[in-house]
Amino acid sequence: MNRLPAFGLVERARALQPLITREAEEIERTRRLTPAVTAALIENGLYRALLPQNLGGAEAPLEVFMQMQEEVAKADASTAWCLGQCSVCAMIAAYLDHDVAEEIFNTAPGILAWGAIAHSVRAVPGGYKASARWDFASGSRQASWLGAHVRIEEADGTPRKRPDGSPEIRTILFPVTSATMYDVWDVIGLKGTGTDSYSVDDLFIPEKYTALRDEPAALREAGPLYKLSTNMVFSMGFAATALGVARATLDAAIELSRKKTPQGLSAMRENNAVQGLIGRTEASLRAARAYLYATAAEVWRDLEAGAAISEDNRIALRIAATWTIHQAASVVDTAYHMAGATAVFAANPFERRFRDMHAIAQQIQARDTHYEDAGRAILSGELQGPPMTR
Repeated sequence: MNRLPAFGLVERARALQPLITREAEEIERTRRLTPAVTAALIENGLYRALLPQNLGGAEAPLEVFMQMQEEVAKADASTAWCLGQCSVCAMIAAYLDHDVAEEIFNTAPGILAWGAIAHSVRAVPGGYKASARWDFASGSRQASWLGAHVRIEEADGTPRKRPDGSPEIRTILFPVTSATMYDVWDVIGLKGTGTDSYSVDDLFIPEKYTALRDEPAALREAGPLYKLSTNMVFSMGFAATALGVARATLDAAIELSRKKTPQGLSAMRENNAVQGLIGRTEASLRAARAYLYATAAEVWRDLEAGAAISEDNRIALRIAATWTIHQAASVVDTAYHMAGATAVFAANPFERRFRDMHAIAQQIQARDTHYEDAGRAILSGELQGPPMTR
């Protein structure tokens, strides 16, 4: 099977920006990616960024995936969000039998989406029986397969436990044709993600179509990418998405400032206050981006050197992603307010990005509780040293 090279992903993502920009209004209106955008993402191999190479994927380094996300987000946040979600879902191929992964990811369109952890399934001979409904499945309207993260009940109804006594969480996979979809995504931002709900009724899931996601003992791939949990990659990809939205919004404010003269005031480009605000905001955005990518690079060096993911790595990634999303939201707010009344018109490139950015900031990856998690680890002495200073 031909392997998809990772080095061209960023360039291909950048080349798709004009198409995605043209389609963004329709994506917003219909609340899902357009066929043209979906086809372009598939044809350029972007959904396969994190798929193992032995399945024809790129198995891209973390930073390459993040840059791909950033470039797509500059054109449209909803497209980047769907792409990031489904790309990370493909990492589960590293935990599946090869023939199952081939069936899911190498049968067109080869896209998997899933929602939040919820509900239990009952163990039966040869697999599991599922009757439940799940929410928050971004990208599900483009997907050919769906997944769900569930607790396991044994045949007698008792919960299945891990060796440490916690509930076993298993990911079940099934064709989208086996599910009922619910069009529920009526929101203020990231409208085009089609983050809908889905359910199944008394569906049998064969054992081989399930996986212990993010369990090192179940891993079938040796590359450094798969030492990262899917949650870690989700957080870094969505932080990069936030950077792309912030970059595009600030660039729009800069372009507006070059030509706008507010009523009764001097030209914005000649206004010292505007000049200073742009300079400070540019510095904030560059600092956030540098911090995020430096963290990704350091963790990746550890993994390439053969190390397992450490608590230091986990905390470093988590707080870098959370802080970057918050900083990106601040940049978008500044750019939006800088644009004045111009920003409130849907025809201008501010209003949608403002809403998208604040939808991103409401997601689990931006929760303030991540700082508490980091602080607890730091104060407990669990870390070998402060992240990024070893």
